[in-house]
Amino acid sequence: MESYSFLFDLAIIILTTKALGIISNKFHMPQVVGALLAGLVFGPACIGVIQNNDFIEITAELGVVVLMFSTGMETDIKELKESGKSSFFIALCGVLVPLIGGFLVAQYFNQPDRIPSDASSTLFLQNLFIGVILTATSVSITVETLKELGRLKTRSGNAILGAAIIDDILGIVALTVITSFTDSSVNIVFVLLKILAFFLFAAVAGVCFYKLYSWWSELAHRELHRHVVFAFAFCLLMAYCAEELFGVADITGAFIAGLVLSGTKKSHYIAAKFDVLSYLYLSPIFFASIGLKVALPEMTGTIVAFSLVLVVVAVLTKIVGCGVGAKICGLETYESQRVGVGMVSRGEVALIVASKGAALGLLGSDFIGPIVIMVVITTVITPILLKIVYKKDPDMISTIDDDGFAKNYEIQERLRQFSQTHSKI
Repeated sequence: MESYSFLFDLAIIILTTKALGIISNKFHMPQVVGALLAGLVFGPACIGVIQNNDFIEITAELGVVVLMFSTGMETDIKELKESGKSSFFIALCGVLVPLIGGFLVAQYFNQPDRIPSDASSTLFLQNLFIGVILTATSVSITVETLKELGRLKTRSGNAILGAAIIDDILGIVALTVITSFTDSSVNIVFVLLKILAFFLFAAVAGVCFYKLYSWWSELAHRELHRHVVFAFAFCLLMAYCAEELFGVADITGAFIAGLVLSGTKKSHYIAAKFDVLSYLYLSPIFFASIGLKVALPEMTGTIVAFSLVLVVVAVLTKIVGCGVGAKICGLETYESQRVGVGMVSRGEVALIVASKGAALGLLGSDFIGPIVIMVVITTVITPILLKIVYKKDPDMISTIDDDGFAKNYEIQERLRQFSQTHSKI
């Protein structure tokens, strides 16, 4: 008999994520914190009302794809280009510092007299792999929080976006390098060529689609619903090609698809429709699914100590690594703090990397619990820390250059909105 339990799961997820989101907002925290807690409370880690399954997994993946597509449509391409070099350096620091920090922590605890490992690879590779796990960044949590705070279109917001995309690429390279030592079929040169090929493909596909869409939109400017359909299809195709053909994260393809459409006349209309879809259905499932993945095993005192140290190192290495990188690149101190905090969340990315390492014999079973704890804590505290660092908002302080023009993007945006309002009056 066909099961309809997924309908019950959907109802519980949507209701609980929204309810806890409202409660989080009452305590002056981003609503995404409540959505993450809903998955933890009602999932296997606590009550166990909802179990993770293939339907939730697939829907959650679609949710993060749509989220990054919408983010791409709302991104200032000019600002993103200007922060390109800075983003690369920030991402590089945000990979190297956690990699070293994670390796040193693992090297201390991964000993026969402390936490014995049952992994098949050498201790050096196991310790290095834990460092690779710490390099991961889940930008989706940060993006949702910045959108909620209305701070996505800032210099620090664009730096986080650019750095997170590059961080994914560097993470793929680091993962490929370490897995190549355990799997002879993995070729690092081939992987790098595939990554390069993806960006060439994305550039060509983006230009072609933009020209075709611009021509078509002039013919069908009144059929607005069709614009959403074609935009969604392009998003899904880019996400599929990125993951399936080139081995790059599907959210990177979706983000680039959003960037392509951000310069079109109907981008605001399309983004508004996707926001409704995301808020109503996809986002609650995606954020709850992170909590549903959590199942904590029994842990000894030494493993608990390792978990606490790993959490502290995971938070500090991203804040210090990315923050210092941002400061060196010329960002203000408050902007550097925001960039560092925005890169803290590990989310589902670290869980995926950890599961791959466990399958290849790079991660002992006793280390999975601490990594899950690290993922949960970094994911939950990132929105809270972002709220704190964005509370004092120097972005809104009027800064005027010699010609009398506002320098900051947000000031310009406020002036533009003010001008439009009064022109209508």
